[in-house]
Amino acid sequence: MAESHPILVALMAGFTCGLFFSALPGPINLTILNEGAKRGFKWGFFIGLGAVTMDIVYCTISFTGISQLIDHGLAQTIMRVAGFVFLLFLGSKFLSAKLEKEPTPISKVIGKIEERIEHKVHPHTAYATGVVRVAANMGVLAAWVVLAATLMSTKAFFSTEEWVDDSTPAKAACISGIALGALLWFFFWSSLVARGQGKFSARSLLRLQHFSGIGLIAIAVYEGVRIAMRLAS
Repeated sequence: MAESHPILVALMAGFTCGLFFSALPGPINLTILNEGAKRGFKWGFFIGLGAVTMDIVYCTISFTGISQLIDHGLAQTIMRVAGFVFLLFLGSKFLSAKLEKEPTPISKVIGKIEERIEHKVHPHTAYATGVVRVAANMGVLAAWVVLAATLMSTKAFFSTEEWVDDSTPAKAACISGIALGALLWFFFWSSLVARGQGKFSARSLLRLQHFSGIGLIAIAVYEGVRIAMRLAS
């Protein structure tokens, strides 16, 4: 079935990635936690909607750029290894996160750049806040580039084809799936925060961050085993 429906596979892969990566603790979820508790579900959800808008823009850029590389076998292997390293690094970072943490010099520089962008734009609506928060986050585009490369160079575990075929319909289906998955998460998270009436805190996000780290490391190990088996064959 999956062999005959690459668009369905791409949609499913995109939805799963959109749902999972949107659930990872970060500036958007923290903003919804802070603002949604005070202003209600609608405000929180529109922050998420703004974030999804920028994610779609970044995903489109990523999938378009990666298409030039996937025809080369060595490039595919490099992209898969890069995806493995990225997931392992991100998972380790989330798993070792603490509430009180002294920022690194690089984090301070990135934070200043992001603050400068937000200060110049100065969004006044929930939707604009979501757009600016993602646009100002220097790592989001890089993350989507790595994810796009991984999906277009990695074969689905139930198929001999990649998760996302190098075709416009498949890439469009994946991006649509990412948007749907992200919107579903932000709908759920905004509802949860609004109903919690301040019961959720930074510590709640920290626990979610630790669980996310375990999940990312598990995915990285699985992908690492697949890469090793391919290189050994």
